[in-house]
Amino acid sequence: MSLGSRVPRRLLFIIAGTLLLAVTAVAWLMLRTPHANFLTAPVRRGDIQVLVQATGKLEAVKSVSVGAQVSGQITALHIANGDRVEKGQLIAEIDDSNQLNELRIAQAALRVFKAQRAAKVAALKKATLAYQRQQRLWRNDASSRKAYEEAETDLAMVRAGIDELDAQIVQANIKVDKEKVNLSYTRVTAPVAGTVVAVIAREGQTVNAVQSAPIIVKLAQLDTMTVKTQISEADITRIAPNQPLFFTIFAEPDHPYHARLRAIEQAPESLNREEDTTHTDSTSNAAVYYNALFDVPNPDHRLRINMTAQVSLIVDDVKDTLLIPAAALTHSEGKGRYTLQVLVKGKPVARQVKIGLNNFVDAQVLSGLQVGEQVILSQDEPLATGV
Repeated sequence: MSLGSRVPRRLLFIIAGTLLLAVTAVAWLMLRTPHANFLTAPVRRGDIQVLVQATGKLEAVKSVSVGAQVSGQITALHIANGDRVEKGQLIAEIDDSNQLNELRIAQAALRVFKAQRAAKVAALKKATLAYQRQQRLWRNDASSRKAYEEAETDLAMVRAGIDELDAQIVQANIKVDKEKVNLSYTRVTAPVAGTVVAVIAREGQTVNAVQSAPIIVKLAQLDTMTVKTQISEADITRIAPNQPLFFTIFAEPDHPYHARLRAIEQAPESLNREEDTTHTDSTSNAAVYYNALFDVPNPDHRLRINMTAQVSLIVDDVKDTLLIPAAALTHSEGKGRYTLQVLVKGKPVARQVKIGLNNFVDAQVLSGLQVGEQVILSQDEPLATGV
């Protein structure tokens, strides 16, 4: 093949290579054209709640400290921690030697007074007969007035003695009853039905009830628990009795317990404690909390005393409404109106919407959007051109 026939073919190769380089360069430039990426979320239907979050402590709905009302050694304990007891059930026994002796002394004193009264009654009969005899004699001028008056005085003194003994017998009966009560105190019984949550005293221990009643056991009614929740002063006006709520415990974070608020204490808990007035200035800036109380059934005793409750009080609740993420609300126009960006055919379009409830996670849409529309949450910066 001659040299002239090879030249056109080489030229074709050069032209083809040049075109390929041009196409590659154009494609590379197009790929480096700046563009925006949008993070969006769809308008959807769902439920929304506005909550007040608080922390509380679980307590027994009723608890009683059972103490000893007499001094002595505990001779027997008939319960253990966790036992369920009925009202009147025997819990402990205290040595009753002193109480028995005091009762016997009181009963003996009562018998003495009764015997003395019986003697006075016999003396009354004798004095009455003597008085009547002297009265007849004096009327018939057969006796002196002095003898008559002495008989009258003797009769009055015997009657007064009987009255005195009657009063002493009443006192003695009271003393006997008191000693019987003291004797009964040596048998410590449950004042209410409940569960033993603490055993403070031990068998063989000596208790002294002279100054205060030493605690032997603590009972609690655990079938219903009370939750005492601390509400910040910033939220206190948003809650009211009978308000619905739910709470969880650390042991069961995915198991909500539902209840209704029973009461709100009118004063902060700090007022229930005696405080030194000299510390008023130092505590004036402390956070203020009010106790809110509610009860929850506890039939299986899963809830225990002093557990921490993560409480959510429902301030408002709307079902099956239009929702968008609260992060989309960046430009407020006031009175619940916002201007946000909606992605339409790949481009952002400004849209004014009206918002109802807003719990700072989701927001309720009252107007301006439809289900399925994409609201823009954020926009990535375009890639810079050049190397």
